[in-house]
Amino acid sequence: MSLHAAALYLLLLALLALTIPFLWRVVAGPTPYDRIAGLNAVGTLIPAMLVILGVLQGRVDMFVDAALAVFLLTLFTTLIVARHTSRRFLSEDPE
Repeated sequence: MSLHAAALYLLLLALLALTIPFLWRVVAGPTPYDRIAGLNAVGTLIPAMLVILGVLQGRVDMFVDAALAVFLLTLFTTLIVARHTSRRFLSEDPE
């Protein structure tokens, strides 16, 4: 294993370790906004990990396509959930 590959594996492991607290925020967030923020963070880290994995496997083209799909899915999911929660909170009476 080359030094370049070892550094990429270490980076991949660090990104995976950073994903765990955000997944916890998605599951146990006290407010819907905390869950949205956690989902957005996870949706940013996973495509980065996919691209690094693609570099390690030598198939960057395939992994970049998957990373773009995951990123767009996360983006639209975040927008839909944020719109749903904002409408729900706006429709409630302040009393």
